[in-house]
Amino acid sequence: MPSISMLSTTIDTPSVCKCPRIAASWTMTMDSNFPPPLNNKKKKEVSVQLSSSTPPVPSRVETLRFCDLHFDRLQPSDQELDQHNRFEFGQFVARQAFLDEEYWTAAWLRAESQWEDRTYERYVDHYKRNFADEEFNAIKKRCRVQNGESCTCIITVRKEKKNVKRSILKSVVGTLDLNIRYLLQGEKFPGERVKAPPFCSINRTPSSRYGYIANLCVAKSARRQGIASNMLYFAVESAKSIAGVARVYVHVDRNNRPAQILYQNLGFEIVEMANSLLLNDQTYLLHLQT
Repeated sequence: MPSISMLSTTIDTPSVCKCPRIAASWTMTMDSNFPPPLNNKKKKEVSVQLSSSTPPVPSRVETLRFCDLHFDRLQPSDQELDQHNRFEFGQFVARQAFLDEEYWTAAWLRAESQWEDRTYERYVDHYKRNFADEEFNAIKKRCRVQNGESCTCIITVRKEKKNVKRSILKSVVGTLDLNIRYLLQGEKFPGERVKAPPFCSINRTPSSRYGYIANLCVAKSARRQGIASNMLYFAVESAKSIAGVARVYVHVDRNNRPAQILYQNLGFEIVEMANSLLLNDQTYLLHLQT
């Protein structure tokens, strides 16, 4: 599978998903360095060595309430989690994020993806850290249900192994957001009403409900192993079975050919009517009828 950097996405769905279920089998170790915030409280039963090259913590860290995060915390066991809404493939499991430490690790993966090709820039670690801090708060805010719309942070973690204890930092290798939204009155697809009135009403009928996928990224050390495809499959199935939507949307950069192939292999098609509207953004709007 090609390397996939952070993707922007949109969704809408209820029908039978035509996505192929992708099987994978492999063993690997992750070497990404996740710098934890300050005030890290270590637990006695766990010992995790963090990289000495950890970027400096931003001065506003106290506003993020990181003092409650424990970055030596072990990944929850299967017995502690909901066994129903999860998808196992190879050595990995795709599921919803539950813990704040999982949200922050997902935010850091997105920061690494955002600046992946800009490591030569000065202060890049500082920018990545600021981005991760802001994205952590943004994820928590988005995941609160508002006006019937919702957002779920989906992560992929290494499958639990007998007698192997991993920290959350070493377990999370992929992430994306699954949003459930409604079209505006008069829209046929998300964003069609570019100049919609400020108080344009939302069409809250079942047929206008859709799924939107965003912020897909995989740890650099864990790519080309089916994580992105299987995580997408799980997101689409969740949108269909749990939220009951019939369409799923996603925005993809016009120059990101590997990402376009990834989505098209799962059955996504370009929304031709949206092309002219997205010329300035240099993106395609893709959709999947589930």
